[in-house]
Amino acid sequence: MLRYLPFLLVLALWIYAFIDCLNTPEEQVRGLPKVVWVIIILLFGEVLVGPIAWLVAGRTRQAPANGATPSEWHRNQRTQFVAPDDNPEFLNSLKAENKKDEALLKDWEADLRRREDELRRRERNEDGRE
Repeated sequence: MLRYLPFLLVLALWIYAFIDCLNTPEEQVRGLPKVVWVIIILLFGEVLVGPIAWLVAGRTRQAPANGATPSEWHRNQRTQFVAPDDNPEFLNSLKAENKKDEALLKDWEADLRRREDELRRRERNEDGRE
């Protein structure tokens, strides 16, 4: 089992670097375009050159704000989740959408009544002529 450990570590580093590169915003990529970094990681992953190059030189690393640990920084950056039932913007958008739908339905109903009236008039005219 220990003979597979180096292979598994290389594979884990390769996968980590690849996913990290894909998830990194374009403005945080240094040196080369993001696509080139992905190709380097994939082509040179087996010899660890690609993943190590990405981790060392490919991405801009920033210190956490206010000396906080990364998990604290992410926790502070999260927005407060609001359920759709409690979100006034969402509820207002539903009301506006309902008004649009009601207006469209009224237009359809008026058009349907107009068409039915036209058909009735045609039928009366055809019956009267015969």
